[in-house]
Amino acid sequence: MNIIIVGCGKVGCTLVEALSSENHNIVVIDSRPEKVSALTDTVDVMGIVGNGVSHTTLKQAGIETADLLIAVTGSDEENLLCCVIAKKSGHCQTIARIRNPIYNEEKDFLQKEFGLSMIINPELTAANEIAKVFQFPSAIRVDTFAKGRVELLHFKIGNNSPLCGLKLSKFHATLHCNDILVCTIARNSEEVIIPNGDFEFAANDIVSIVAKRRDAIDFFRKIGLEKNRVSNTIIAGGGKISYYLAKSLLMSGIKTTIIEINQQRCEFLSEQLPKATILCGDATDKELLSEECIEKAAGFAALTDLDEENILLSLYANGISSAKTVTKVNRINFTSVINKLDLGSIIYPRVITAEYIIKYVRSMNNSLNSNVEALYKLEDGKAEVLEFLLKENSAVCNIPLQNLKIRKNTLICCIYRNHQVIVPSGQDCMMPGDSVMIATSGYNISDIKEILED
Repeated sequence: MNIIIVGCGKVGCTLVEALSSENHNIVVIDSRPEKVSALTDTVDVMGIVGNGVSHTTLKQAGIETADLLIAVTGSDEENLLCCVIAKKSGHCQTIARIRNPIYNEEKDFLQKEFGLSMIINPELTAANEIAKVFQFPSAIRVDTFAKGRVELLHFKIGNNSPLCGLKLSKFHATLHCNDILVCTIARNSEEVIIPNGDFEFAANDIVSIVAKRRDAIDFFRKIGLEKNRVSNTIIAGGGKISYYLAKSLLMSGIKTTIIEINQQRCEFLSEQLPKATILCGDATDKELLSEECIEKAAGFAALTDLDEENILLSLYANGISSAKTVTKVNRINFTSVINKLDLGSIIYPRVITAEYIIKYVRSMNNSLNSNVEALYKLEDGKAEVLEFLLKENSAVCNIPLQNLKIRKNTLICCIYRNHQVIVPSGQDCMMPGDSVMIATSGYNISDIKEILED
């Protein structure tokens, strides 16, 4: 497709890298020449230095023949205006990044009135991901499918885990967990394995499983990872993610404390979150953390603007407490190093944003077979887990799975049908109307039929 991306900040750069790898024709627009040249020098895209709100600049970028415009500048208003001008100038779909909490309350109105295909709020999206982890702290990441009814849970195998040395072929018989399906294994931050029966689990593997919440709780208890929902949380940093996260946690009845160094920001948080405890101070002050009883905290989220600060805070929290820790990291250049540290759950806001937009881009193909409903990338994109909604004339329907010629490194993880979660066997069939979860490694798919061998 022909895609125009306005804004070459962190999210814009991540989108350019991800979408260009999927062979789309991309034009980037930014008023800063150094940002444009940095992208065009490293990625095969066309760059234009200019204002994305300018009709002349958009025409130069090819708005009249564009399929999609994504506005991710630092200004919400500029993003909205850019999308409006794009709609008037061509026939493309539009996506706007909107971050201000005021606009978030009016998201549905804005989307309808401005004719937007999607509004994405990176901070809100990241906060929702963190909230899911605090609700289920046995996992280091929780991805949801089938409108929240099915979960993909990621956890790390400890040195003394009963899984160490266990072959997958003996997994169900040993642990008596027939409703659990192992989807992927991330090993050494370098490879993602879609395992077969001969696969053997090892310490430090990051395993993803598909399960219903009730079955997952039972499974984590059996392997010694059972943890209850956090009862209280300390949040370091009072930015937008912290605001959205605290709002969500308080609604769930979780006691929440925010430590923020800026006095004006503290006053805003106190007004907006009257049930939260807001402390004006430096989150890296050990005495302040001790006064707030970090040793007894059930949850700790390091969400300051500095990656280094977040990493140090999480390492410190893990060293003196048993809290469930979440670490926000903005830069993604050193993920292989960061993943080796004991940081608990790691959140990359711009990667989460990119996943949402890539899902939409793939679903724009208007497949005859299926719609892409959800998409999650694992280990820097080395693997993906997708959800497809099957249509009447899908090529994979009404055929026993054992009779389908499914590509290597592909796994059908789960079928959701009529409010029932099916962990599939060879005799099961996919049916029209099913939500189907697929795990793949080594290639990208945008249509369910692409899981079949040519």
